[in-house]
Amino acid sequence: MLRKTLIPITSLIILITGCNERQETPFKIDYEKYQLDNGLTVILHQDKSDPIVGVAIQYHVGSNREIPGRTGFAHLFEHMLFQESQHVGQDQFFKMIQNAGGTLNGGTSKDGTVYYEVIPKNALETALWLESDRMGWLLSTITQASFENQQEVVQNEKRQRVDNRPYGHSNYVIIKNMYPKDHPYNWTTIGELEDLKNATLKDVRDFYEQWYGPNNATMVIAGDINKREVKSLVKKYFGEIKPGPDNGDPEPQPVELSKIKKVYHEDNFARSPRLTMVFPTVDQRHFDAAALELLGQLLGDGKKSPLYKVIVEEKKLAPSVYAYSGTQEIAGTFEVVLTGFPTTDLTEAENAMHEAFERFETDGFTTADLERLKAKYETGFYSGISSVLGKGYQLAYYNEYFGSPDAIAEELQKVLDVNMSDIKRVYEKYIKNQNYVLTSFVPRGKVNLIAEGSNLFPINEEKIVKNVKKTVSDGGMGVATIPSTFDRSVKPEDGAQPRLNLPKIWKHDYDKGISILGAKHDELPLVSFGISIQGGMLLDNPNKVGVA
Repeated sequence: MLRKTLIPITSLIILITGCNERQETPFKIDYEKYQLDNGLTVILHQDKSDPIVGVAIQYHVGSNREIPGRTGFAHLFEHMLFQESQHVGQDQFFKMIQNAGGTLNGGTSKDGTVYYEVIPKNALETALWLESDRMGWLLSTITQASFENQQEVVQNEKRQRVDNRPYGHSNYVIIKNMYPKDHPYNWTTIGELEDLKNATLKDVRDFYEQWYGPNNATMVIAGDINKREVKSLVKKYFGEIKPGPDNGDPEPQPVELSKIKKVYHEDNFARSPRLTMVFPTVDQRHFDAAALELLGQLLGDGKKSPLYKVIVEEKKLAPSVYAYSGTQEIAGTFEVVLTGFPTTDLTEAENAMHEAFERFETDGFTTADLERLKAKYETGFYSGISSVLGKGYQLAYYNEYFGSPDAIAEELQKVLDVNMSDIKRVYEKYIKNQNYVLTSFVPRGKVNLIAEGSNLFPINEEKIVKNVKKTVSDGGMGVATIPSTFDRSVKPEDGAQPRLNLPKIWKHDYDKGISILGAKHDELPLVSFGISIQGGMLLDNPNKVGVA
C-alpha cells in the first residue's frame, strides 16, 4: 500500500523546456549551401543557443569503394587522417582540439567516412585549419613507416572488436553468405588484414588521391557562427586545395537469394546462443525503404509485437528479440535477432520466428499501432538532431547521399506518410516465403543448439603478429612538400572565451508550493518534461536505506 505523506509536496519542482506550440508547418532546418571552385560543398547552419560550433565533414568513401584484394583502405585512412599532416605534428589533432575544450572523432562505414569536431566558437578557426590540412596536405606524410604504424593499430582494433568479443564475427558470416564475392558489401569495413599486409605504399597513396578530394565531400559548420566570417575562413583554408577525380556515385546493387542459407559458428566468447535471420531488401533511396523501417518496429518493438509475444512471453526462448531494416547506399537487409538463454535450442527459435510472422499475418495491426510507432520514430529523429553536432552530421549525410540537405525532412516525411497497405505490401514482397540467411552462433562445444540444417561456416581467425621491421625504399614514391599560398605551419590564435547564453526562464507558482519553470526553444517540435523532488536518500530511515 502506498504511503500518502512520504514526501512533502512543497518540495516539488516541474521543469519544462521545448516548443509549446503545435507544429503547423513542415519540418525544416534553415541552412545556406554553396560550393567552392574545387568542388567542396559547404553548408552553414546558424544556431546561437550555445556558444559552440560543430564541424562535420562527410567523405563519400567507405568500404564499398574498395575492390577485392585491396580491402580495409577506407578504415585505414580514418586512422591515418588523425595521425599527422604536413603542418600538424604527430597526434596533435586530438591534443589541439581537446586543449581548446572541444571533442572530436571519426567513423567509417560501408558507404562513407565522417570526421567531426565540437568546439567553443572561439576555436573554430583552429578546427578548420586542422581539417583543411588533412584534406589537402596529408599526402607528403604518408610514408612506409606511418602506414605500418596504422596497420598495427587496425590489427589491434580487429582483435578487440571482432576476434575477442562475443558474436564479433556475426557480420562477417552474414555478408559472406548474403553477397557475391565481387559485391562491394561482401567484405567488412575493417577489411582483410592480409590485404593491408600485401598492400604497397603506392596502393595506399593512390586510394587517398582517388577519394579524399574536396569534390568528394560535404562540410557542415553548425552553431554560433557569423556566416560572413566563416565563409572567409573556409575560402582561406580550403579554397586552394586541388580537386580529385570525379568518381560519381555508386549505383544500387540489390541481391537475391536463390535458396535459404543456414550456417553456424562456434563462438569462443559467447555464453548464450544467438540466431539471426536476414532477408535481402533494397537501398536507402528506394520507395520501399520507409515502409520497411516501420515494419521492423511493428514486428519486434514492444510487448505488443508478435516476435515479443511468441518468443519472449509464450515460448520463453529469449529475454528479448528485435527486428530492424538496414537499408544502405547500394543494397539493404531486414534482420531479426534473437539472443537466447544459455540452453535455448535455435531450431525452436527459428520455428518461433516463423510462427511470429504467421501471427503478424493473422492478427494484423491497427492504425493506432502504426501511429504510435511513427510518433516514436519522429521523436527519436528530432532527438538525434537536437545538438549542433547532430544537425551537422545529418545535414552532411543527407546532402552527400540524397543530393540535398532538404532530404533530412523529406525522408522523415516518407516514414510519416507510410500507411497500412504499404506495410503489408513490403512484408509480402521481402519477408513472406522469401529466402534468407540464417546464422547460429553458439558457445564453443554447444553445437547441439544450432538451427537444424545449418552447415559450419569456416572463419579464418587471423593470427595477428607484430609487423616485422623491413628495409624500405620509397621506390620513387616520395612526395615533396605540398605548397600553399600562406604559412600554414602557424596555428591560428583562439579568440576570447565565449560567454554562455542562458535561455530566458519563466516561472509560475501553484497552490501547495508547486512551482513550474520553463524555457522556450522553437527549433524542434519537442518538449522535455522533468520533475525534481528534494530529499532522496536524505529522507531514508538509516535502518532502511534504499526506501526512497
